[in-house]
Amino acid sequence: LVDELVTERDRSRSPLFQVLFDYFTAETGSDEAGPGGAKFDLRLVVTDDGDGLSALLEFSTALFDRVTIERMSGLLVDLLGEVSSAPERELSGLRLLTPGQRRWLVEECNDTAVVLPAVGGVHEVIAARSRSVPAAVAVEAPGEVLSFAGLEERANRLAHYLRQVGVGPETVVGLCLPHGVDLVVALLAVWKAGGCYLPLDPEYPAERLAYLLSDSRTTIVVGVAETLDELPAGPRRFVRLDDVTVSAAVAQAPATDPGVRVLPDQVAYVIYTSGSTGRPKGVQVTHRGLVNYLVWAAEAYGAEVPRGAALHSSLSFDLTVTSVFVPLVLGTAVVAVPAGGFDGLAGAVRAGGGFGLAKVTPAHLPLLREQLPAEHRARMARWLVVGGEALSGAETTAWLADAPDTVVVNEYGPTETVVGCSIYTVAAGQSVPAVVPIGRPIANTRLFVLDRFLRPVPVGVAGELFIGGVGVARGYGNRPELTAERFLPDPFDGDGGRLYRSGDLARWNNDGQLEYLGRADDQIKIRGFRIEPGEVQAALMAHPAVSAAAVVGHGSGAERRLVGYLVPADAGAGIADLGQLRTFLSGRLPEHMIPAVFVELAQIPLTGNGKVDRAALPAPDNSRPELAGRYTPPDSPTERLLAGIWAEVLGVERVGVHDSFFELGGHSLLATQVMSRIRGALDVEVPVAALFDTPTVAALAAAVDAAAPGAGTSPIVPVDRDRPLALSFGQQRLWFLHRLEPGSVEYNVPVFVRF
Repeated sequence: LVDELVTERDRSRSPLFQVLFDYFTAETGSDEAGPGGAKFDLRLVVTDDGDGLSALLEFSTALFDRVTIERMSGLLVDLLGEVSSAPERELSGLRLLTPGQRRWLVEECNDTAVVLPAVGGVHEVIAARSRSVPAAVAVEAPGEVLSFAGLEERANRLAHYLRQVGVGPETVVGLCLPHGVDLVVALLAVWKAGGCYLPLDPEYPAERLAYLLSDSRTTIVVGVAETLDELPAGPRRFVRLDDVTVSAAVAQAPATDPGVRVLPDQVAYVIYTSGSTGRPKGVQVTHRGLVNYLVWAAEAYGAEVPRGAALHSSLSFDLTVTSVFVPLVLGTAVVAVPAGGFDGLAGAVRAGGGFGLAKVTPAHLPLLREQLPAEHRARMARWLVVGGEALSGAETTAWLADAPDTVVVNEYGPTETVVGCSIYTVAAGQSVPAVVPIGRPIANTRLFVLDRFLRPVPVGVAGELFIGGVGVARGYGNRPELTAERFLPDPFDGDGGRLYRSGDLARWNNDGQLEYLGRADDQIKIRGFRIEPGEVQAALMAHPAVSAAAVVGHGSGAERRLVGYLVPADAGAGIADLGQLRTFLSGRLPEHMIPAVFVELAQIPLTGNGKVDRAALPAPDNSRPELAGRYTPPDSPTERLLAGIWAEVLGVERVGVHDSFFELGGHSLLATQVMSRIRGALDVEVPVAALFDTPTVAALAAAVDAAAPGAGTSPIVPVDRDRPLALSFGQQRLWFLHRLEPGSVEYNVPVFVRF
C-alpha cells in the first residue's frame, strides 16, 4: 500500500494513518512515548497491569493544544467510568458530559434573556423614533429625501388605503418595487394595516413569481407599472402607486395611524428560500422575532451609526432587513442605492463617503477591495456586518489593514431565525483563525450543538447546530410536514419553546465561541444564497435534452460557483446548445441558481445506496465550453483586452468575440468584477448594466470605445520640444537612485506582460 499510494516518504510520520491506539498487558509488555516529536497526530497507549488500566496520550503540538488534550483525556476517563458502572447500557445511552459541563453548554452559554419593548411590531418602534426626531432624514434616494415625519405620514395614508382594499391581519401583501422611498413607505404601511409582506424581485422569472404568489396565497400586490406589468395575472389585486387614481386616493387618506392592533406572534414577512423538493418554501417570520433582532442590533451597532445604512440588495435577500430597519429604529437614514445593486454600493461609497453600517456577504469583500481604493475602504462603514456564508480570516485581516477604524461583524443566522442569531466581532490588530468563528448568541437566543440523539456534545466535538429562542420562525407556509421536520420541541425549555434544526455543523471552541464547520446535508451556499441542489436538478431534468443531472458547488469564497453535471437524453447528439439550456433555466430559476458551468457525463456516478457520489464527479476544466457559436478570436486592442479580462475572471482558457459572458458562466458579481477591471485598465466609466445589455466581447468593446475619454474629439498632439521638460515623480526617483548607486539593476524586473 505504501508503495502504491505514497509518493513522498517522511520518516517522522506514519504514511497511512495518523491516529493510533496501543493496548498492552502484563504479558505483552508496555510502551512509553519516547522523546522527540510525535510520529502520529494522536496516539493513545493503554496498559493493563492486572490491577487496573493506565493511559497516556501523545499528540502533535502543531494540531492540538494542551487544554484540548486535557479535556479529551478527562472525557475519556469519565466515559470509561460510565461503562464500568453500567456495562449493560447501550453505547447511545452513555453520558459524555459531566453535570458541570452540561450546565455550561446548555445554560451559561445561553444566558441571553433580556426584556423586549411592549410593542406589537417594529413599525411601532419606528413610529416612536419618528416622534423624537421628526425632521431627521429617514430615506435618501436619487432625487428624493424623506424625513421621519414625512415617512410616518405617507405610510399612514397608504396603510389606510390598503385597509380599504382588503388588507387585514396576516394578509400577505406582495411588494414588487424598485429601491427608493416608495419601497420603505410600503413596508411600514403593510404592517400598519395589519398585513405581512412578501418580497417579489422583479428580476425573478415569471414562472417563479407565479409560484410565490400562488403558494403564499397573496391577494394584493403593491408596485408600479414597470414592475407589475411583468407579473403573471391571477386572482389578486394590483395596487399601482404610480397610477393617478391610486395616488389621489392615497393622498386623500388620513395622515393619522390606522390604529390596527398587531400581535407579536403575527407574521411580519414571508420570504422564500430554495427547497430540496424542487420548489421554494416560504418562511413565516413573526413580529416578535423581528423586534428582538432589530432592538438588539440597534443597541449593538447604534452608538456609532451616524449616517445609517445602504439599501443595495434585493428585498428577497434577507440581509436587506438589517440595511432597512436598523437605521430606522435608530433614527438615521436608509440610503437607497439605485439599480445596480452591489456595484451601486461601491459607487455610493466612492461618491458620497461611508456609512455607519453596511451589510454584505463574504463574497463581496474581495470585489469591494478590487473596486474601492484604500482610502474609500477606510471610510466605507464603521460597522461592516458580513453574513450568509463562512468568513475568511485572511480576507477579514486584509480589509482591516486598510480600514483600522472599522469593526467587522461575522453575523450568522438562517432565514428561519430572523437574519442573525449569533455574532463574532473582529477589530484591527486582532488575531483571527483561518475561518472566523460565528461567536455567541444574541439577545433571547439559545444555541445548541447536538448529536443525533439531540444531546449536547462536548467542547471541541462537531455536531449539528440547533437554534432556539424568540427568533425562531413560525414555520413554512402550507408545508406542515417540513415544518414538523425542521422545527422541533425544545428539550431544554420547560415553557414549550421550539428549536430550529439548521443543518449546519458547528462546535464550541476552547474560548467559548462557536465555529462553523459546513453543512450536514447537500445544501450549497454561493454568494450568500442558500441553494438546494434538488431544486436546480429538477429544473435541469425538465429540459427534454437532459435525462439525468447533479448539481454541486465548486471552489471557495468569491470563486465558488455552481456546476451542473448532465447526462444527455440522446447520448450520440449530446446537448448541442448550452445557451438555449441557460435560457430555458432562466425562465424557471433566479440568476444565482443557474449553474455557471455545465459538464456532460455518460452517467451520474452513484454510491452503493443509490445517492449521487459527489466525490466521483470530475472537476470542471477551464477550457472554453461548447457554445452554439464558433470561436472567433478578438481583433481590436479593446477586444483583446476584454477577452483577456473575461478569461481571467471566468477561469477559461480563451474567449471569442461573439461569446456571451453569461453563457461562459458569468453572473452579477463577476460582472461587477469585470467592469471594475475595465475601469482600472482603461479609465472608462461603463455601468454594469452595459454588460447585461451587450454581453459579448464585440458588443461591449464598442460600448467601451464609445465611452472612452476623448472619443470623438481631436487626437493628442505633441508639445514643443525646444526646452527642457519636467521630470515625472517616477523619473525623479529613478534618477536619484541611479546617482546614488550607479549601474544597479534593482529595477530591472524580467516579466512577461500581455498588453
